[in-house]
Amino acid sequence: MNSTPRFLQGVLPFEGKGLDQPAPIGVPGYVVPAGVAAQAVYFRGGNSADELICVVLMRDGRPMRYFPIGAKADVHVPLRVVEDLDSGTAVELWLAAPAGVTGTLVLDLGLVEV
Repeated sequence: MNSTPRFLQGVLPFEGKGLDQPAPIGVPGYVVPAGVAAQAVYFRGGNSADELICVVLMRDGRPMRYFPIGAKADVHVPLRVVEDLDSGTAVELWLAAPAGVTGTLVLDLGLVEV
C-alpha cells in the first residue's frame, strides 16, 4: 500500500478570544486531493500560557476533534485511523483560549494519504 504523509505544523503566538470562540491560528489548512482518502495519525501540541487552551481540528468548517492542552504543558494523542477523510475534505486547526490570554502554541498534526 502506498501512502504519503502530510503535516500541519507550526510555532505560533496567540491571543485568546474565549474558550467558546475558536478562531483560525495561521497554520495553512489541508484539502484531501481527488482520488485519495486521508487519515489523521497523531496530534502533538504544546502551550506556553498559564491557562488551559484547546486546539480544535476543523473538518469542512465544523469542529471534528478537541485537543485540550494544559497550562505550560503538552499533549500527544495517537489517533490511529479514527476515521477516513474523503477526497475534497478541508482540514484546519483553530484555537480556543480564554479571552486575553497570550502565549506560544507548538503544533504538529500528522496525516497520511492512502
